[in-house]
Amino acid sequence: MFLGSYEPKLDEKGRVILPAKFRDELSNGLVLTRGQERCIYVFSAREFESMSEKIRQAPVTSKQARDYMRVFLSGASAETPDKQNRVTIPANLRTYAGLDRDLTVIGAGTRVEIWDAAAWQSYLAEQEAAFAETAEEVIPGLF
Repeated sequence: MFLGSYEPKLDEKGRVILPAKFRDELSNGLVLTRGQERCIYVFSAREFESMSEKIRQAPVTSKQARDYMRVFLSGASAETPDKQNRVTIPANLRTYAGLDRDLTVIGAGTRVEIWDAAAWQSYLAEQEAAFAETAEEVIPGLF
């Protein structure tokens, strides 16, 4: 499970060093793709394979499923960290997420998310008030 927040820098070649706590799970390969809220989702190769299986089960007759599948998979890029634990973020994904030098990398359970640092701070500020007021119906049985 991926947890926590980290603030690495994007280098001039579009690479980011993976947080140490995420390296074991991602060392054998990972997949980067468009995330919702204009971030980048990072899945271990194993988790992405599991997600792909679920996506394949979606009815091809559903326009919403087809649209989601197209956007999600067309932006996907399989990567392997180098010996310095750096991963190159493809230019199209850097543009999509508006990434600049300062990043925030968060653990989001089964995936990692890469955010532009300013975008993450803005998102978090907007969501913290709603988080404090969340009713138990959002995640039944949690509290």
